[in-house]
Amino acid sequence: MKNLHIEYKYKAGLTLGKFAPFHKGHQLLIETAMKEVDELIVLIYDDPISTIPLKIRANWIRELYPSITVIEGVNSPNDSGYTAEIMKIQEDYVSSVLGDRRISHFYSSEPYGVHMSSSLNAINRQVDERRNTIPISATKIRNEPFKYKDFVHPTVYTDLITKVVLLGAPSTGKTTLAEQLAIHFDTQWMPEYGREYWEKHHINKRLTLEDLLKIAEIHIEREDALVLQSNQFLFSDTNAITTYLFSLDYHGEALAELEKLAKLAESRHNIIFVCDTDIPYDDTWDRSGDVKRKEFQQKIIDDLRARNLTYYMLKGTVNERVEQVSNILGESENSKF
Repeated sequence: MKNLHIEYKYKAGLTLGKFAPFHKGHQLLIETAMKEVDELIVLIYDDPISTIPLKIRANWIRELYPSITVIEGVNSPNDSGYTAEIMKIQEDYVSSVLGDRRISHFYSSEPYGVHMSSSLNAINRQVDERRNTIPISATKIRNEPFKYKDFVHPTVYTDLITKVVLLGAPSTGKTTLAEQLAIHFDTQWMPEYGREYWEKHHINKRLTLEDLLKIAEIHIEREDALVLQSNQFLFSDTNAITTYLFSLDYHGEALAELEKLAKLAESRHNIIFVCDTDIPYDDTWDRSGDVKRKEFQQKIIDDLRARNLTYYMLKGTVNERVEQVSNILGESENSKF
């Protein structure tokens, strides 16, 4: 092309795409560009088909590459193809977004690099067009994210997993249900760490304020590790909100750090289920009785309402609850974000 031998004093690169999701092929493209230009701009197209919002896709790139400029392409054209009309629409849109910015290098792994670089009067830099170096596509990852999880950064993969939390008073079937859901969906589940900790450290069935904070912190750490091993869903037995309520119940107060973790828990999970008290009470030595179960259950529900959090009640047998969860997850999967 006529512009291949132009010497640019300041090299400004541009790449664009939907990045739904952002994967290691995209990373190769960006990292190649970063080595060759003084400034790199990434234009992210809006995508009405993708369940992953534009803001989340943009934040992936901002977090992984804070030195580059990320532009969220709101109202970007949805037409794709290589007719003269479609190419003109795409070229005009990119030009309108860039404004007065001068682009010297256009980066892509697609055939559109030819017409887009020509429109920008920029060098056409195509990277791994045949996918020989990174043999992956966003379509493959969307269809089977767990199978191809090694092709996405942990920051990205975490957002591809639907985090489900099961709440409820003691003896409402949370542990059994979480385990059965993990089997049903062939994925991971997070046991209630508080149970493990309590068995080792309680004194006369009581824990200190510091103990309760430690329970919440370690539960979160373990949960984060399990996300990266999960297949589409992660089911968690309890969260920091329940630990916070236990602290209030035991001591009439909670440490400020635990209160903060409970606040963060409001947005930590995509879907909240509450296991009902309609199953027989398992009156073991370490529990406080069915009356206490019902009282604490009401505290959980009142707290969720006070926090204005949406939740779903689960009733019936384990199998019936698995079916209820499956139906709700199927309905909500396209809107989890």
